[in-house]
Amino acid sequence: SSGGTGSNYSGGELLPPPSPGLAFSTAKSTFTYEELARATDGFSDANLLGQGGFGYVHRGILPNGKEVAVKQLKAGSGQGEREFQAEVEIISRVHHKHLVSLVGYCSTGFQRLLVYEFVPNNTLEFHLHGNGRPTMDWPTRLRIALGSAKGLAYLHEDCHPKIIHRDIKAANILLDFKFEAKVADFGLAKIASDLNTHVSTRVMGTFGYLAPEYAASGKLTDKSDVFSYGVMLLELLTGRRPVDKNQTYMDDSLVEWARPLLMRALEENNLDSLIDPRLQNEFDPSEMTRMVACAAACTRHSAKRRPRMSQVVRALEGDVSLADLNEGVRPGHSSVYSSHERWIQSYNSNFFILQAYQEETE
Repeated sequence: SSGGTGSNYSGGELLPPPSPGLAFSTAKSTFTYEELARATDGFSDANLLGQGGFGYVHRGILPNGKEVAVKQLKAGSGQGEREFQAEVEIISRVHHKHLVSLVGYCSTGFQRLLVYEFVPNNTLEFHLHGNGRPTMDWPTRLRIALGSAKGLAYLHEDCHPKIIHRDIKAANILLDFKFEAKVADFGLAKIASDLNTHVSTRVMGTFGYLAPEYAASGKLTDKSDVFSYGVMLLELLTGRRPVDKNQTYMDDSLVEWARPLLMRALEENNLDSLIDPRLQNEFDPSEMTRMVACAAACTRHSAKRRPRMSQVVRALEGDVSLADLNEGVRPGHSSVYSSHERWIQSYNSNFFILQAYQEETE
């Protein structure tokens, strides 16, 4: 479901929107460095929200009272001003309730800053893995999985040209106070990596989420995003991190550890050892089966055999048989269902998904 609820995006000259239901305003979206310095109280430590290989993120307040997050990208080589502006303009036209809106940017001299809507309730990583955090219940986990999937499906299938996120991980899923998910940083990984001379920092930050074909060739596609999303589903299912901080490179990743357990879950309906023990078996079994099947399908080794994100949305919502995860689907239909996709519902869903999974692991 698209729509820019609560977003205050403002852009310059606009292209026709990629699909109906998008919210735009015509005010200018460029900021001066001085304006953003004032908004963040001089980029003060008190307003620091986070930092990483890309640079720093500060909370800010615009003159109209709107709260924003200001991401200051590390100065370095990389994109010229025109190329940076062109890419940012495309991204800033995208609005969806499960995507963090880009409010504007600053590009002057060596300075590159991005201004986002402020999402107040931290990240999925914080709530799922943070020390001393209360256990996230099953309905919340499912809500986050579904919201993230809808945002990604929109980027992949309803944006023209499609936008590949490039860095799906729990730390890039922001949450509001209702624990609705908003996918952050979409389409901007290219900007960040172009500006960032320490590229290895960035790759390490994504270790555990990398699709095998990306690790092998460096080629990123929408199916690389699907794999990373599947890893995130495994986090929601198991409560485990993609890579344990004590883990060595030779240890199994979360995906490799989970593969035999996913097969047993699909084959024998045996969820022991797979599901986060903190849930204490308090979950809807059919919802759990759907998420397990989606995780198995999304983390297939073969990129072309992974489902599209729109198929994942339908499977999580229970609108189709899980066999739909094995069917091809046309692009541009992230929220459209056709009648022929429902004919197979009377079959044993798990048989189809397991058959594909066994072929994958042989």
